[in-house]
Amino acid sequence: MIQAIVFLPLLAAIVAGLGNRALGNTVAKAITTGALFVSCALSWPIFLGFLSGAQVAHVEPVLQWIKSDDFNVLWALRVDTLTAVMLVVVTSVSALVHLYSWGYMAEDDSQPRFFAYLSLFTFAMLMLVTADNLVQMFFGWEGVGLASYLLIGFWYYKPSANAAAIKAFVVNRVGDFGFMLGIFGTFLVFGTVSIPAILAAAPGMAGSTVGFLGGRVDTMTLLCLLLFLGAMGKSAQLGLHTWLPDAMEGPTPVSALIHAATMVTAGVFMVCRLSPMFETSHTAMTVVTLVGAATALFAATIGTTQTDIKRVIAYSTCSQLGYMFFAAGVGAYGAAMFHLFTHAFFKALLFLGAGSVIHSMHHEQDMRFYGGLRKSIPVTFWAMTIGTLAITGVGVAGVFGFAGFYSKDAIIESAFASGTQVGGIAFAIGVFAALLTSFYSWRLVFLTFFGEPRWAASEHIQHAVHGEHDAPSAEHGDSAHHEVHAPTGTAGYHPHESPLSMLVPLVLLSLGALLAGFLFDEVFLSPERGMAFWKGSLFFDEHLMHARHAIPEWAKQSATIAWIIGLVIAWYAYLKDTTVPARFTSTFRGLYAFLLNKWYFDELYNLIFVRPAFALGRFLWKRGDEGTIDRFGPNGAAAVVAGTSRVSSRLQSGYVYTYAFVMLIGLAGAATWAIAG
Repeated sequence: MIQAIVFLPLLAAIVAGLGNRALGNTVAKAITTGALFVSCALSWPIFLGFLSGAQVAHVEPVLQWIKSDDFNVLWALRVDTLTAVMLVVVTSVSALVHLYSWGYMAEDDSQPRFFAYLSLFTFAMLMLVTADNLVQMFFGWEGVGLASYLLIGFWYYKPSANAAAIKAFVVNRVGDFGFMLGIFGTFLVFGTVSIPAILAAAPGMAGSTVGFLGGRVDTMTLLCLLLFLGAMGKSAQLGLHTWLPDAMEGPTPVSALIHAATMVTAGVFMVCRLSPMFETSHTAMTVVTLVGAATALFAATIGTTQTDIKRVIAYSTCSQLGYMFFAAGVGAYGAAMFHLFTHAFFKALLFLGAGSVIHSMHHEQDMRFYGGLRKSIPVTFWAMTIGTLAITGVGVAGVFGFAGFYSKDAIIESAFASGTQVGGIAFAIGVFAALLTSFYSWRLVFLTFFGEPRWAASEHIQHAVHGEHDAPSAEHGDSAHHEVHAPTGTAGYHPHESPLSMLVPLVLLSLGALLAGFLFDEVFLSPERGMAFWKGSLFFDEHLMHARHAIPEWAKQSATIAWIIGLVIAWYAYLKDTTVPARFTSTFRGLYAFLLNKWYFDELYNLIFVRPAFALGRFLWKRGDEGTIDRFGPNGAAAVVAGTSRVSSRLQSGYVYTYAFVMLIGLAGAATWAIAG
């Protein structure tokens, strides 16, 4: 069964990719979508089996992959609780994204290629989560990197899409370099890349040291930090986050699949998979906590100012990943995976809902040109409202809550319950980030679905009214300098609800955002059921889970108070008194510019890395290639040979007397040399 789950998407990708237009759009879409729904149907029984206790962890060998002396890598598929959770996340979201893409990509000329890329990505992600050794995990790790490059740059005729794809590829290579060093170091220390063997031996290496860069450092700290560097790149943590917002240049289904629910969670999965290793290093755990908390805050602040609907959700993803990491950093790996699980549903829902809005607004992505859409696209409105309720963590303890109410609150509570100084910092940041999350999430809803229609000012809507067609738009958020309200009016354009193929996934994901937390809270997090459920597939701290329930009531209610405050501020600023945003930005111009320009990370990296790299490239080109190699190569020795050849060729006249004259000169020269000798 597990072989079919993993390899069906690969088979579909090969058929659709090689068949391409010879198959036609419908056949290619049917093959890839059908394969994903079969994989999804086979994944849920495995997950439910672990849920009921009927399923046991096992490894299914595929083939002997690499064998060189002591280095032995078996390609095998590991199935345990952690894998089962990821299987349902990846296959469920991917299947629904495939179905959604039938409607969203209906007018695209390269649909077989698009669906082949989607299935290829899914296969790579499944290889990653079923890996039984670090080399196999790295294979899937790089596979999703390749597929994301292809999908982000799918609209290759857009320079911005090409630039975003290259940026994602390059930034991820930085993290992947650390991941590779971590794998090399782990093999050097443990003599194996088998994950079970490494985790079994890890506690025995606690406190040992190893030589590194001319000194002695703690072995497990070094290995964990190198591995975490890979997680930072893939999961867009602070410092290696810059690729994620730009990745919104790809089609919206790509954003939902790769940059919300699956690929960006690979780093969280890796840390949880290797949690027994991380537990041996207090320093590594502290770093994971602080980086995660800083990312949660950083991304949330930026999300408050962006005007592009997809970019707001992209920074929301970055922030939520920060929550997952600081949960892992304080030892609450079960809470981190639970938030990964619930986040997959409500974040995919928000991205696909945004795609439905963009589809109805003729590819307009700037929320300032929306307004009043709840009556025109009611299904999309209710779907995104449910997603917003889930991400902001709305619920009543002991009664009912949306998905984020259980998972995000569990992370915040666990940080407080850890009792450490760094846990307290993460708790405070988590609560404040929850307030910001509520603000920017409800801001998105109010700007999009409430108020007066502001469509008349949109160039894309004007094009649609006059029958003009254009390529999918580039994003407008970065060029916005003020929270403006465009002139009212409909310009003769009437938004329309998306086709059924796009609405069905929204409805199904809405059910996940509605029920995932309520149904699985006890299973993932309770001290007793949690131990039985995870079955050693990650480090589960039952004492921390007990302590989480014993924290003061004010700490338990802090996240609820935060989302209420955020909602009230957004309601007042964007519905009650719509002059507030403009007055705020004019009063705090510096702060607003700082957040709107994403803390100037792109500008800083451009100054530190990009410009010097281009300068070095120009120097090597002009001075090295042209000034040295060409000068002494094609323009030097080769030029001398060419000139000599031209002179020599003039002696080849074809006349006998010319050759006789040359021969005479040669004989005279030889005789002179002989006599002189």
